[in-house]
Amino acid sequence: MTPHSLVDVTPALSIQPLNFAAEDPGPGGWRPLLDQARAADAAGIDRLVVSDHVVFGENLDAYGDPKAGGLEGGRQPTGPDGHWLDPLVVLSMWAALTTHTRLMTGILIAGLRRPANLAKAAATLDVLSEGRLDLGVGVGWQKEEYEANGVPHAHRGARLDQTLELCQLLWQEQRASYEGDEVRFDGIHAMPKPLQTGGVPLWISGRLNDAVLARIVRFGSGWIPWGDDAHNPVAGLARIREALEAAGRSSEGFQVTSYLPVRFDAVGRVELEPSLAPVPAMIEAGITDFRATLPLPDDLSAATDFLAPVAQAFRRLAGRP
Repeated sequence: MTPHSLVDVTPALSIQPLNFAAEDPGPGGWRPLLDQARAADAAGIDRLVVSDHVVFGENLDAYGDPKAGGLEGGRQPTGPDGHWLDPLVVLSMWAALTTHTRLMTGILIAGLRRPANLAKAAATLDVLSEGRLDLGVGVGWQKEEYEANGVPHAHRGARLDQTLELCQLLWQEQRASYEGDEVRFDGIHAMPKPLQTGGVPLWISGRLNDAVLARIVRFGSGWIPWGDDAHNPVAGLARIREALEAAGRSSEGFQVTSYLPVRFDAVGRVELEPSLAPVPAMIEAGITDFRATLPLPDDLSAATDFLAPVAQAFRRLAGRP
């Protein structure tokens, strides 16, 4: 199987509304999550991103442990009883409320899902959203999520690779066959196919160790840096381009996300000039997806007014209409 075809990409501005809360927000309490997506679409934000957790154990210190897959100095934001909405369900709701924003998991712990079911859900969402889905995928940091799903944590990387391989197989082949240690089938037809050529684009998340780099080369249309690599994604991109070329894949159109530091004035408005000043140089260096962390208002109108100047200024700097 081949990765999603790489094409010329336009620099994009992304935001990540919170699909989690430390406590139950109560009846109607998730309405702002839907209104924020509508506001982003109206304001011209390019991509909406949502995170993933299935369950939580009580060893939350692992989030701050790089050896466990966590982020050094990081802190899990809700505690074990935090409420986390399923990302694919959230994206489905957003798809029904928006018209142009792309929809992305950032990240989906894809190895926890059964491959054929994930391929079907993603293809369905891509069709219903008219080709707007991106899947950011990774192994996660929490052993307990694997245990709760009966999935061996020790071989989570290999399971993720198999899941991605099967998804791309079922997205691309009219009649699919596969022979593996745990999954075997012959003459399988999985319809509908995603609208996007080659299937749903896969953005691989992780530090650029050998396994992640190999996963990117094999499956990736993009990279979501993690850990120390998130501080210097341009250096990581150079390694990825070299690896893609060595494997006979073009690096043209390969996508990379990077966080965009945002500054605010005394009343909480985004200071546009200093916040967006790095954008042209980052585009020149190869960054394609700019993730801005923004404190979004709950109200639809207020959120739209808050986001519109940011989106407009970004488009000007990116040379977009």
